[in-house]
Amino acid sequence: MKTMYDIAEFVLRAATLIKARQAEEMVNALEDFYRNHRGGKVLVMGAGRSGLVGRAFAMRLLHLGYNSYVLGETIVPAIRENDIAIAISGSGRTKLIVTAAEAVREAKSRLIAITSYADSPLGRMADIVVEVPGRTKYSKNEDYFARQILGINEPLAPLGTLFEDATQVFLDGIVAELMVRLKKTEEDLRLVHANIEL
Repeated sequence: MKTMYDIAEFVLRAATLIKARQAEEMVNALEDFYRNHRGGKVLVMGAGRSGLVGRAFAMRLLHLGYNSYVLGETIVPAIRENDIAIAISGSGRTKLIVTAAEAVREAKSRLIAITSYADSPLGRMADIVVEVPGRTKYSKNEDYFARQILGINEPLAPLGTLFEDATQVFLDGIVAELMVRLKKTEEDLRLVHANIEL
């Protein structure tokens, strides 16, 4: 129970550290995209647990009426100019995500990075960066898959848990704000929600 309180306290502290201007830029970009590029695509990218957080966000974007996709699925179409990619990586150095972000840049799509490090390779490539606190310093081995294989973890919450938890709550807040701006009700979202589920 104490760890739950500690994690919740971290998320609350993270909420005070996220720059309002960065969050506003992200919401504005998504609102503008919805109103002016409805036929376009939003591609959400993340590795490991960041990828799971991304999946949850992509699902809500779909419920809001976006054409949203998750990197790694077989049904992801080509990303084009004027599409949006949202890359989630605490370190901003996860090789898979940095490589995918490079492809996004080549396609001339807009890139939003959610990371703890604005000066990371991912952050430097992005059009919009939202800094979500996570690790207080880089692990000696920053690559997610390498850390996983080596079994590297940290006290309280291993690996990038605090970043992922804070990002999940932050993105749920983005969804709530988009619902207000796009005048969507819970019933609107329910109508799009899957009616055949496993």
